[in-house]
Amino acid sequence: MEVYLIDGTYELFRHFYALPSRVDEDGEEVGALLGVVASIISMIRRGTTHLGVATDHVVESFRNEMYGGYKTSAGIEPELLRQFHPLEEALRALGVVVWPMIEQEADDALAAAAARARGAPGVRRVLICSPDKDLAQCVRGDAVVQLDRRKRAIRNERGVWERFGVGPASIPDYLALVGDAADGFPGITGWGAKTTASVLARYPHLEAIPRDASEWDVSVQRRAGLAASLRERWDDALLFRELATLRTDADVFREVSELKWGGPTQDFPALCSRLRASELVGRAERVAVQLRADRG
Repeated sequence: MEVYLIDGTYELFRHFYALPSRVDEDGEEVGALLGVVASIISMIRRGTTHLGVATDHVVESFRNEMYGGYKTSAGIEPELLRQFHPLEEALRALGVVVWPMIEQEADDALAAAAARARGAPGVRRVLICSPDKDLAQCVRGDAVVQLDRRKRAIRNERGVWERFGVGPASIPDYLALVGDAADGFPGITGWGAKTTASVLARYPHLEAIPRDASEWDVSVQRRAGLAASLRERWDDALLFRELATLRTDADVFREVSELKWGGPTQDFPALCSRLRASELVGRAERVAVQLRADRG
């Protein structure tokens, strides 16, 4: 089997900026969450049997306590932010397992789920449905891969090397040096993507990089300046790597069988009616009927 782990927050943002506005019976904007629900029904119709969705129930996390500049909910359009919790309710009604994260982030839940699903009996491949850079650290060969659903592109371990110039295990170190604007930390001055890839390809982790640039067994420009910058901001580099390192201890599931979709719940029709999206009821039921027929 294949296990699909979906970044619900990313999907909500993606659909918010791609789809026209729709409102529920109370006049609240629901276009993005309806788009996510419809897309997941389509995934199941095309053969997805086991799936889970991670969401940021609260945008702020423990990382905000570690670094004041870390991303927050400030700046997120209110019409989008108000769809976060209704999306979780809609997915549960659809019968999909949801992991709403509060202290940790959705990416942490995806990392934890990928680690647990990898190697579980009957699992052939785990697909993390998000193109986010930090999730590249979870990739393992062809067994755990990233799926960019928008581009319909899969990134395996070789793809991580081709994209970043480093392997999955070095992604937190890579992001610590180059920074991650999406998450709000700047990286270390002078350390661009190409230079960082060249250095980490030889020295996979921060601690392995010689403090003295004369000892570097890699050809890069301005070695002395780069080494000095890293020495001066060593504590920042360690902090940024900690921010970029995904946790794998989130409470997600015990057995992969928990992720098997069994059809919409009895709450789904009423919820769709409230969302003015009754067409989704028939779509979900038809998929459920077909699945039951296929399973005999």
